[in-house]
Amino acid sequence: MNWDDTTDGPAAEGLGGPAAERLVGSVADREDQAVEAALRPKDLGEFIGQEKVREQLDLVLRAARARGATADHVLLSGAPGLGKTTLSMIIAAEMNAPIRITSGPAIQHAGDLAAILSSLQEGEVLFLDEIHRMSRPAEEMLYMAMEDFRVDVIVGKGPGATAIPLELPPFTLVGATTRAGLLPPPLRDRFGFTAHMEFYEPTELERVIHRSAHLLDVEIDTEGAAEIAGRSRGTPRIANRLLRRVRDYAQVKADGRITRDIASAALKVYEVDARGLDRLDRAVLEALLKLFGGGPVGLSTLAVAVGEERETVEEVAEPFLVREGLLARTPRGRVATPAAWAHLGLTPPRSQAAGNGQGDLFGA
Repeated sequence: MNWDDTTDGPAAEGLGGPAAERLVGSVADREDQAVEAALRPKDLGEFIGQEKVREQLDLVLRAARARGATADHVLLSGAPGLGKTTLSMIIAAEMNAPIRITSGPAIQHAGDLAAILSSLQEGEVLFLDEIHRMSRPAEEMLYMAMEDFRVDVIVGKGPGATAIPLELPPFTLVGATTRAGLLPPPLRDRFGFTAHMEFYEPTELERVIHRSAHLLDVEIDTEGAAEIAGRSRGTPRIANRLLRRVRDYAQVKADGRITRDIASAALKVYEVDARGLDRLDRAVLEALLKLFGGGPVGLSTLAVAVGEERETVEEVAEPFLVREGLLARTPRGRVATPAAWAHLGLTPPRSQAAGNGQGDLFGA
């Protein structure tokens, strides 16, 4: 955010007022983005993990270079933070082509997409993040652009409207989505290569952390990296974020070197437990266990109990809790598993303990 977003500048609100807070937040965001950009791998050889995706994508790009053609359109799906944006940049670098970055929510009209497509250079890579959130008219225009490298621009309205065909230079579309099932088949089928990004194993995250620590000039031992990797939820973006926070702790509270004890103490300060649960995750579990006896309870009720929006609980906390086997979705609502009770050190009600929770889990 900049000062153009407000009617008054810092002088009107005071250096300690909301405007100053927005400026500090903006500077911090830019610094984080700069650090993340510096940690991104620049080519497929540097990219860690996703072995099958890397091998398949390498074949696609090498074949395209050998033919002297643009690469096929690429669709990348998977949870946030697994490297979809990084791979799009690598595709552009491997093809020695410029890259244009936008997102589905930013394209609300067909004219928005037409303006972007008509300004592309030959061979350019267009990265479209959250492609499933693009408007339907723009989506339909994209069909022809991907297949025939042309779009029809409608001039005028009503019976006098005229479609003017606009030829496009060959380009490569890289679409990224966290919800591949929301993509309509006609769009999905137009991608020449599709790949699903999997969560990382702890050993892979350790390699990511060692690489990032080297780039950040941070000394970290094997056990320190393993401690951070084990709490990173299988996600490189989270691993890099936790590494930066542990680095801060090590510089202020210790000699700057990250060991297992330092990493554990730092992550305790930042409220990330041994399984990677953060404040929101534990709040959801504690409400489910302590207020509702382990469930079942509706999502909206659970969200109110923790003081968060329904979408936040459903999209941020719940997927990880389900994947960790701590929470289950049932037709009757959300239910805690025996592992959730054990993780928080609580004793389940006698009814759940007797049946091992199976009756609640499956709505029986």
